[in-house]
Amino acid sequence: MPIDVEKVRAALAKVQDPLFGKDVVALGYIKDLLGDGDKARITLKLPTPAHPHKEEIEKAVVAAAKAAGASDVKLEVVSEVSTKMRPGGDKMAGVKNIIAVAAGKGGVGKSTVATNLALSLRQHGATVGLLDADVYGPSVPTMLGEPDVPPGQQTGQKITPAVHWGIKVISVGFFVERDGAVVWRGPMIHKLLQQFIEDVEWGALDYLIIDLPPGTGDAQLSLSQLLPITGSVVVTTPQEIALIDVVKAVSMFKKVEIPILGVVENMSYYVCPACGHNDEIFSRGGGKKLAKELGTLFLGEIPIDAKVRHGGDSGRPVIVGAPESEHAKIFMSIGAKVAGEVAKINGPGGGTGKRAPGLVQIR
Repeated sequence: MPIDVEKVRAALAKVQDPLFGKDVVALGYIKDLLGDGDKARITLKLPTPAHPHKEEIEKAVVAAAKAAGASDVKLEVVSEVSTKMRPGGDKMAGVKNIIAVAAGKGGVGKSTVATNLALSLRQHGATVGLLDADVYGPSVPTMLGEPDVPPGQQTGQKITPAVHWGIKVISVGFFVERDGAVVWRGPMIHKLLQQFIEDVEWGALDYLIIDLPPGTGDAQLSLSQLLPITGSVVVTTPQEIALIDVVKAVSMFKKVEIPILGVVENMSYYVCPACGHNDEIFSRGGGKKLAKELGTLFLGEIPIDAKVRHGGDSGRPVIVGAPESEHAKIFMSIGAKVAGEVAKINGPGGGTGKRAPGLVQIR
């Protein structure tokens, strides 16, 4: 007996997306709904391939269609990353969302988080770029290893970014000697970052991750002037001194009206590989407490582990070097949560080419 398509649609209208608190029909997720005898063919379109509730929604859609009379459901899931702006106007017309990764102080693993965040979004299926804006300590080239495609430049043309593990990457580390020090004043940093924005052929990207230098200095101010950043991820360790500096970084983002997407607590605890005992070397829970005080999302705890350190040193980040490890799964979860927060800022309907509310450019 042929299924009643409208009955199936009514059943789907009861399936909620927890991210928005609305049903998938109202959100426009159901792009196609066809009857094929007693079977249903559904195309589900999500606002990001890294949707944090993707599997939950897929299962609920299939269950709802079967409950409405479908003997079987052929479900196709597609995605189109939402955006409310074209960051930088013509400078980066193909980049949908810019995510800054920041820390109040050095040594908390900010670059490790930025690198693995970019790779996690790529693993989820998004197109991703990584801009290493840590001019004085560009560690991203070391963490990513030898590029699959090296950066290049032709006379009179734009710089082509390097490609590592499927993501486009640019860093001052590509253009200075490995042991050379970058001794520049603020105006020179501003000019370099402007060149990385205007003269690099980034192409079409769902997300551009920016690894900011620690603190609240020239690079952060320059980028807030040059780009409408969608939101920021703040990295901290659990101890009090790190949290004090994070509050300063958060204050900076508030002043330039950049939303905080969430807080990551790195080096949360150490798990003994022999006995499995957890040792909270730097205390634990400070990041979660800070996120609660800020009214923002706590994105996750990353324990201390030699796999993460070795991955960064060897040029094979844990998310590609040990994809089945617990650390890789944590980073994948963090990536999904960040993508979800970006989708909430943009709304589920996708891009209009307009600036997101509350994002202002400092002049």
